Amino acid sequence: MANRWKTTQVDGGRDKLLLIDGNSIVFRAFYAMPPLTNSAGLHTNAVFGFTTMLLKVLEEERPTHLLVAFDAGKTVFRHEGFAEYKGGRQKTPPELSEQFPLLKELLDAFSIFRYEIPGYEADDIIGTLTKQAEQAGIEAVVVSGDKDMLQLASERTSVLLTRKGVSETERYTPEAIGEKYGLTPLQIIDLKGLMGDASDNIPGIPGVGEKTALKLLAEYGSVEEVLAHAGEIKGKLGENVRGNMESAKMSKELATILREIPVERSWEQLAWEGAEHPALLAALRKLEFKSLIERLALSEGEADAASVAASRSRLRDRARARCRGLVGARGGAPACRELRP
Repeated sequence: MANRWKTTQVDGGRDKLLLIDGNSIVFRAFYAMPPLTNSAGLHTNAVFGFTTMLLKVLEEERPTHLLVAFDAGKTVFRHEGFAEYKGGRQKTPPELSEQFPLLKELLDAFSIFRYEIPGYEADDIIGTLTKQAEQAGIEAVVVSGDKDMLQLASERTSVLLTRKGVSETERYTPEAIGEKYGLTPLQIIDLKGLMGDASDNIPGIPGVGEKTALKLLAEYGSVEEVLAHAGEIKGKLGENVRGNMESAKMSKELATILREIPVERSWEQLAWEGAEHPALLAALRKLEFKSLIERLALSEGEADAASVAASRSRLRDRARARCRGLVGARGGAPACRELRP
């Protein structure tokens, strides 16, 4: 449609689901981009960085279905097993907090579905939807800055991890994970179980970093097998493993993305048909993202014309609906005959 902005559909008309880890990307955009405000004094650098990444991915991946997942609050089910989960994180800067509503408004203007579930993280929403897509034989692409997402890679699901802020991404498939780490996607969970994750305050085993964890997994294959052979591991490493067995088990559990949470959204709701020019232009103008307006070839004149055309179409549809009951044996009123397709 002329009044919508949309990327070209994937070749062959096959469905393709794009899932974006909203919290991960917006945080990375905030710290990667220089300070930016609009004339109203609102900070906009994180929204600008997120949007440039979004446009790049939309143009490259050309999805038919799309969702941005967000965390819902700071307390999730993982805190039930480990109260210190994500403890020690610094408070979100107010310059970033004020941008979340702006970002969500812009996603609405793009007609992009956004979703969050209290008690769960964005990871779990994405994990559930990728599993559903796989079961339906649909290709899925995950965009995140979090390596935990690599556990979701499969024959039908690839993961794009951001590099250098959010301007570049690197694609991971099961083959790519094997080449880089010597692991299967599911072993990424074991890797986190052994080495922990400081960003989420997942303890792992003290003294075990990525190199040592990879060495242990190359020999034993999983956290469970490492612990089962803890008596064979010599020196300080062996002492640390034997002294932190429960920590390793808990850490693996914390790093496991759930894939069967109650996501109450239909496949049809995730369909992306593009953004309406008037709404998108208004949102970008509020943020004063002039370069993005130019990049998308939007203009106030185009938006006004599209808005008028859309309004005329809606009025015509309503008139047709009213006339359906008037058209009888004689063909109805002249105005109604003219409205017939």
